[in-house]
Amino acid sequence: MSDRVKEILSWYGSDNPGTLTNLARLLNAGTLAGTGRLVILPVDQGVEHGPARSFAVNPDAYDPRYHFELAIAAGCNAYAAPLGFIEAGAREFAGRVPLILKTNNHDVLLEEKDPNQAITGSVKDALRLGCVAVGFTIYPGSEHRLEMYEEIRDMAVEAKANGLAVVIWSYPRGSGLSKDGETALDVTAYAAHIAAQLGAHIIKVKLPSAHLEQAAAKKVYESTQVPTGTLAERVRHVVQAAFNGRRIVIFSGGAANKDEAVFDEVRAIRDGGGFGSIIGRNSFQRKKPEALKFLSTVMGIYAGTQK
Repeated sequence: MSDRVKEILSWYGSDNPGTLTNLARLLNAGTLAGTGRLVILPVDQGVEHGPARSFAVNPDAYDPRYHFELAIAAGCNAYAAPLGFIEAGAREFAGRVPLILKTNNHDVLLEEKDPNQAITGSVKDALRLGCVAVGFTIYPGSEHRLEMYEEIRDMAVEAKANGLAVVIWSYPRGSGLSKDGETALDVTAYAAHIAAQLGAHIIKVKLPSAHLEQAAAKKVYESTQVPTGTLAERVRHVVQAAFNGRRIVIFSGGAANKDEAVFDEVRAIRDGGGFGSIIGRNSFQRKKPEALKFLSTVMGIYAGTQK
């Protein structure tokens, strides 16, 4: 085990050996094994956005096995998905890639100002399927946020007691925020901190913009001159908000984008001290050879083998 992985595991001193072992499995898997960096393939978009919007551009991706195969061939640290997709391949691909069960989900058949998520999986499901972690989304800014905080707190207790790691998708959204506020620097840093306080081992947030949403926070950012001018500086601040970098913070790949734009974002995450990326649509909405080439470049940037 590398010194970097040992250092990261030392940050989770309250956890039992089972949970630490599963964290180590994530950190020691795939192309970036031992580096302390992570590239995870998430495929919850079929529920979150609808199957055609997610997979029609690459019909092979309707098949759950495509995503297992892609994550394995690319050397991803893990594959994250809802219950159905994990069940559809867990036996066939057992032991070949660490799995994260996404235990709550939200559809877009009804658009709400204040979204919530339904519980769609359990710790027992994750254990049955051989997962290393459970994943859970919270929406800071929604009027339902406190309910979600309580749900993940209860699930985290159960997960840790059974030796699983906890991954929180912390996505600010709801009537408490403007559209720009969903990715504002102050809000994104706040969301990362909330996830850390709720017991997450790994925190997933969106890349922060330079916008400052809350007036009271804006005064502090300006008076203390928090650096916000570059994406790398903003990433560094979000990581700082997660216990001064003592929690793993990874960043969403977002909607499909031009390759070089994604690579520039990855460089900023790397340079800002982020731990990696969780890239879905920019990966699986491609034919496999193109997806493998794309992910190889992302991992090369994190590994330092590519500029």
